[in-house]
Amino acid sequence: MKYLETKGDTIDAAVESALAQLGLSRDDVSVEVLKQPKSGFLGFGKEPALVRVSYETTPTARAVDFLQGLLIRFGTPADIHAEEDIREHTIALTLTGDNMNAVIGHHGDTLDAIQYLTNIVTNRKEEERWRVTVDTENYRAKREENLAALAHKTAQKALKYRKPVALEPMNPHERRTIHATLQEVEGVTTYSVGTEPNRKVIVAPEGMAPAGDSRQGSPKKSGGSRRRRGGHGKKPAAKTVTEE
Repeated sequence: MKYLETKGDTIDAAVESALAQLGLSRDDVSVEVLKQPKSGFLGFGKEPALVRVSYETTPTARAVDFLQGLLIRFGTPADIHAEEDIREHTIALTLTGDNMNAVIGHHGDTLDAIQYLTNIVTNRKEEERWRVTVDTENYRAKREENLAALAHKTAQKALKYRKPVALEPMNPHERRTIHATLQEVEGVTTYSVGTEPNRKVIVAPEGMAPAGDSRQGSPKKSGGSRRRRGGHGKKPAAKTVTEE
């Protein structure tokens, strides 16, 4: 349980003030009157009512509360729209406001950091994990489209010049997107090299991937596992996109 103390000319006014700040209805809270209002005499001795409004926190409420405070401290306050899927245990938070570019950061680095911190706070003391996503200005969908286009363009370049092409360092999710996008593209292999946070994807013509270097990771035919060779005409098993 959490609580908020507010003042008002009347008890009802104090309660309404608390509900407005919390975004809750009267049925969602319990109210304790800490101090009755005093009207005073000729304006002297007048005192407002003081109430304590208690409410139960939920994962979504914790996520929104933390994110609001973080953005205010960051100097970029925003309106937050939350969508909760209890069955899937997911919470989607969408931000709208001024200067959202600062919230996104370079290639979404700041947005990813905000999302990571929000996940930690939301899942504190939760037995079953909730997956929280934070987005603004439809950035994540646009980034997915840009990564897919980049993957195809890089594959064409690797095939044209018959040499491996390195992409810029990316986070694990973005690397998985590159691997998955090229999974069905014939003639190219993808694999990752380096260590975080400078780990990157290499797109190479098939057969040009390095072998036996554990520091670089397993070569992937379009993001999957190492291709079988030979097999006496047997069709290779289906591959699963992973990010090492």
